[in-house]
Amino acid sequence: MNAPAPAPRHTRFYVDKLNAKWKGVCAGIADYTGIDVTLVRIGMVVLTLMGGFPWTLIAYWVTAWMAPRKPLELYEQNAEDKKFWQGVRSNPARTARDVRSRLREIDRRLADVEIYVTSANSRLSREIEQLR
Repeated sequence: MNAPAPAPRHTRFYVDKLNAKWKGVCAGIADYTGIDVTLVRIGMVVLTLMGGFPWTLIAYWVTAWMAPRKPLELYEQNAEDKKFWQGVRSNPARTARDVRSRLREIDRRLADVEIYVTSANSRLSREIEQLR
């Protein structure tokens, strides 16, 4: 009996074979960081030509060999989810602050609704009675 495959981790680096030109390393870096893939590819070429040869190619091949392929489930993400996870990868503390801030705002609005509903609001009481 085969064990079920583990759920893909959104915060992990993957080689992006679907958007690859060669091995998918630059596409994976672009997906991981949120930087345009063309800029990553140009940066790779410039770094190699500016004196990084052969180390950039060695790093590229080692990364292509060691990094796992991006799971198909992660290709189905919508743009908002993709942006969220890129933010988590780049700055988890800021993302946590943003989430807490959103939840605080929702909590405040919910408290306002609760106060409105539970207060002695005669108009609201009449409307509720008319619905019965």
